[in-house]
Amino acid sequence: MANLRTNKLVGIGSTDAGVVFDGPIKINTQGAMYFPTGDTSQRGRGRAVFGGGGNPSALSRVDYITIQSTGNAVSFGSLTAARVELSACGSATRGVFCGGATPTRVNTLDYITFTTTGNATDFGDSLQVNSGSGACGSDTRGIMMGGRTPTNLNTIQYLTFATTGNTADFGDLVAATRNTSACSSPTRGVQAGGTASADTNTMEYITIATTGNATDFGDIVDARHGIVGWSSNTRGCYSAGYDGADKNIIEYITIATTGNTTDFGDLSAIKGWPGPFSNSVRGGVYGGWTPSSPSRTNAIEYVNIASTGNAKDFGDTYSDGVNSGPGGCSDSSGGLT
Repeated sequence: MANLRTNKLVGIGSTDAGVVFDGPIKINTQGAMYFPTGDTSQRGRGRAVFGGGGNPSALSRVDYITIQSTGNAVSFGSLTAARVELSACGSATRGVFCGGATPTRVNTLDYITFTTTGNATDFGDSLQVNSGSGACGSDTRGIMMGGRTPTNLNTIQYLTFATTGNTADFGDLVAATRNTSACSSPTRGVQAGGTASADTNTMEYITIATTGNATDFGDIVDARHGIVGWSSNTRGCYSAGYDGADKNIIEYITIATTGNTTDFGDLSAIKGWPGPFSNSVRGGVYGGWTPSSPSRTNAIEYVNIASTGNAKDFGDTYSDGVNSGPGGCSDSSGGLT
């Protein structure tokens, strides 16, 4: 074993420079040691933010949770306008809330800065008025797939998180689809489920850094809409949804390959239209709606993405209760490095 001890480290040609270690310094590790990376705005990540939704009328509120812990949601601020059936995507610093219905559909893009709290700011406009799209992204790009105007859309569009402005055309889905969902690795975005001519069980994928049309990925276990997706860097999960009855299904894919989903476990209750969230370890759902009752829920549930099993209780949505159809994004989702 080697020991390094020093009273002072000085720079070359200097009599008193560099870092001063004042007091006992001890490093004890049996494995690799990694120092923090990124600038200060990117450290301490793990915040998921949820905007809009219905209770039962459209909401403008924005709430957040800390994904690494458990507990109830906390108020963050407000969107520029109340709306439901919106989607959301995020980089390490910004979250963008896309479209939605007020109940009139809008092309509004709002953004928040994850590290602060406060009201959302106008980002730009999407190509069309749009609700029910699937959103995902990478460190640099946010992607919106499908939706409706109210006619179903096959449009894929993208935005650049670091700037503000309107979305640009990316390509097309194989089928025009609404009330769908998406998740991503840093390389691929995968869209799943929703309603085309009828509820669909198809998945399609794109390569985020390029533009072009989507390609078939495989099938989810049950054709349904009102589904949500979350992911780590390698594994994507899809959950909830409605096919004439509400679903508590959780299923997963390996994003780097193609193929059908595999059973993961179950949510604690059947539901559709919750808000999704994830970091590299955990993913889950925020609120949701049980149309067969009908009733909305204030439950937040999570799973450990690398394993399989049923969801666990995380806490409750913010103080005024139940919420369905919010947009959910985080500063550490699977599409980010």
